Amino acid sequence: MGCFFVLLAGVFPRFALLIVWIARPRMVDAAFDSWIWPLLGIVFLPFATLMYVILYTGGGGLSGSDWFWVVFAGLLDVVHWASSAVSRRQAPGYPGSVQA
Repeated sequence: MGCFFVLLAGVFPRFALLIVWIARPRMVDAAFDSWIWPLLGIVFLPFATLMYVILYTGGGGLSGSDWFWVVFAGLLDVVHWASSAVSRRQAPGYPGSVQA
């Protein structure tokens, strides 16, 4: 059950951004000039990209407090990448793993 929860947590922001992109393409088009930036966001920084699209207001961009949430989501993305790298290093049989 724990593995299923981790799988859902890793897939959720990518799936949510994809659904927003399909259901409300104007939101994504207003936030980004081309299709490459949201695609890179889905791959590398899904939480931050999702927050940016949701908080972006047409013409005005993001205000000061909105940037806090985007940066916070970016930190969550970085923590997610780092935790998966650490857990991979501790896996038995992984080359270079640290065994106690």
